[in-house]
Amino acid sequence: MTDLLYVATAHAVVVAERDRGEWREVSHGLEGQRVTCITAHGDVVHAGTREGVFRSLDGGQSWQPTNEGLTVRYIRWLAHHPGDPAVLLVGTEPATIHVSRDGGETWRECPEVADMRDEGGWYLPYSPAAGCVRGFAFYGARVYAAVEQGGVLRSNDIGETWRIVQGSSGRPEAEVPAGHIHPDVHSVNVHPSSPDRVTAATGGGLYRSTDGGSHWELLYRCYCRAVWLDPDDHDHLIFGPADSVNTGGRIEESVDGGQTWRYASLGLDIPWRQHMVERFEQAGQDLFAVLSNGHIVTATLADLTWQRVLPDVRDVTALASPTA
Repeated sequence: MTDLLYVATAHAVVVAERDRGEWREVSHGLEGQRVTCITAHGDVVHAGTREGVFRSLDGGQSWQPTNEGLTVRYIRWLAHHPGDPAVLLVGTEPATIHVSRDGGETWRECPEVADMRDEGGWYLPYSPAAGCVRGFAFYGARVYAAVEQGGVLRSNDIGETWRIVQGSSGRPEAEVPAGHIHPDVHSVNVHPSSPDRVTAATGGGLYRSTDGGSHWELLYRCYCRAVWLDPDDHDHLIFGPADSVNTGGRIEESVDGGQTWRYASLGLDIPWRQHMVERFEQAGQDLFAVLSNGHIVTATLADLTWQRVLPDVRDVTALASPTA
């Protein structure tokens, strides 16, 4: 059972513990910072903000900026490699990727990402910035990155170099031909059964590839930002579709690889009129959903009955449970 959560909010980082089955706040850090993303390995926590990366070595009690080498400070997503926590990746707005090999002490920009951004005309409909990188997925040396709006990128050398996958044009204004993925990619996941089995949530629906991004199948036409893949069963998915941006949000489940879907929203008043699932995070046998209205709901994977947790924590943007 996981009994610790690091919660990123628009105002601070909240550390929460589970006490007799109930989650409660125990401390705050980075007060006044708009925290966009967070990742944790043991007591080492990294938080992304609009002013760069901050690191805590004591479980969120104290924080220091670690921005040497960062050429863009607006962090949209960060993640550490599950097999080597000294390796971290940062995605920014405008879209760049930076890699660290020393636990976030220093960073190096991967220049080919900015080249692809400029050549492809990546953009954001709500910002003057040229796109953003808002998700990573790891499988050994293979890494995938989600670009809004730009497509899916792939690295075969633990984030050192990047290219656009074959089934992604890298051009937001281009039509999406059969076998290609929609360019408005919000998150990407790789299943632990194969480095080639990739699933991505996009502005045009949920897509799956079984050949490392060369070809894509549209599983569900909708607007979406998040999907959870069962690590023990690649046909089992939990998904947060919506009718459009923040409208008609709900949670659904498939047990046949996305061919059919059913509501998995017990305990929730769905469809939500003005919000949707922003991110899923698994912690032990619990699944957490960060909603676009800044709330957190959670359910056990055994029954998928949802309830709100930490109701006094406002404007949640992301959360992380520490890995060993």
